[in-house]
Amino acid sequence: MQRLLTASAAVLALALAAGNASAQNFSDLARQDLQATHDALKANHPAAVVPGAASETFRSWIDAGLQDALSKAGQVNSGESHAYLLRYYANGFRDSNIATNPTFEAASPFFATGWPGVATAWRNGEYVVSYVQPGVRGAPPVGAVVKTCNLQPIADFAKAKLDGFEGDLTTEAARVRTAPYLLWNRNNPMVGGVPSTCEFQVGRRAREYKMSPQPATAANLEAAYRASVFTPSATKLSIEQVDGRPWVHVNSLEDNAGWDAFFAQVESQIATLRGAQGLVIDLRGAEGGSVNATSRGYGLANRIWTPEFTVSRQPEAGQITYRATAANRQWFADTLNRMQSDPRFVQELAPVIEQTQAIVAAFDAALAAGQPTFVMPGRPSVADTGAANPVQGKVVVLVDGGCTNGCLDTLDLLTRLPNVQLAGSATDVDSIFIEPTVQRLPSNYSDLSYGHKAWTTRQRGNNQGYVPAQGLTYTGNPTDEAAVRAWVGTLF
Repeated sequence: MQRLLTASAAVLALALAAGNASAQNFSDLARQDLQATHDALKANHPAAVVPGAASETFRSWIDAGLQDALSKAGQVNSGESHAYLLRYYANGFRDSNIATNPTFEAASPFFATGWPGVATAWRNGEYVVSYVQPGVRGAPPVGAVVKTCNLQPIADFAKAKLDGFEGDLTTEAARVRTAPYLLWNRNNPMVGGVPSTCEFQVGRRAREYKMSPQPATAANLEAAYRASVFTPSATKLSIEQVDGRPWVHVNSLEDNAGWDAFFAQVESQIATLRGAQGLVIDLRGAEGGSVNATSRGYGLANRIWTPEFTVSRQPEAGQITYRATAANRQWFADTLNRMQSDPRFVQELAPVIEQTQAIVAAFDAALAAGQPTFVMPGRPSVADTGAANPVQGKVVVLVDGGCTNGCLDTLDLLTRLPNVQLAGSATDVDSIFIEPTVQRLPSNYSDLSYGHKAWTTRQRGNNQGYVPAQGLTYTGNPTDEAAVRAWVGTLF
């Protein structure tokens, strides 16, 4: 309950600072932010004007989804429920790059106001009990498969409880990430809390269990989540020796992960990394939402191999389609001003400045001509330089549903390199509508983020990720690190 009180207090303080708390309630603020989200996306998102299958869901949801979300606004009564409703609308686009993010201290992944002392995991196409709080009586055993809750088939129950509000359940990654919340009360008044009864398959028998609410202590909830979903350790960038070969942990692509020290570690151990014994590049949990995520991943590849070897194997950029609006132009104009005001950027990345200047000029020309879009060429492919492969052994790249956005861009390169095997479980997917615009919504409680240009010629299709091939898919417990490492060892 403390997390709820903390978040609500943060929301109240923010509202008072904005001077509108006394005049508006959370329902009104949700309606205001939903309309603003709709208007910004309709006015500026490329999918509104770029033809093709990738835009169909956007166009079918932009208006219908707004009405759907507005019909639920009367239930919004807190900062958390405000965030849930905006997320519901954003997730309905089925576009990983359209998101709404609270500006206050939102609930952590381990948060709940009530639970039955049980967590579930999504494994091999089923919801399976992954954790039972010690001391809870009459609970289903670990390994039991959930069949129904409140007399609903579990697929229907999960969709109503989780889809949109917690994630996009059309993707395997979101099913994995949201599975622990199936039986929890996460303070979302638009869905049910802890179910009263659920039926589980226990061995050959189907048994009904009463879901008795238990105290939701932070320690137990965190333990339950970590027993259900792989969660990186506090040190997300490191190198260790496992079974006589280097294991390179890249469990984050965020800017604050400590890249200078990590790249120095990579460079100091380069001979070992390139040795005949092979190595593991562990990209599990490597959220790649930051603007520099792809360059971090490419930077690692260029150090382990060499830029001369990787450059001809990088996927061709092809063409980028821009939606010509004043707001989208302003994003690039502001970006250009920041580049030009940074002496180091001017000195080291002059070609990027020139490219951005050309984009701003193309915006001006398209706007003057009344064109809805314009196309700019991406980086052309580079001929093979003939550079030798410096890496002697097999490389296993380990992934899971936590590999997102820039992590997938990194896989676009790594999977083209020789002697590389992709292993683990399905990654997340990402949209062809890329490079985020971020804007504050009117309530000040949330930011809207969306991709403002369309990579229509990307070789990996829209909403596609990576799925390891048969024989390279891990079907065991992803939170059992000893078992994961033993399995990876068999791949060598």
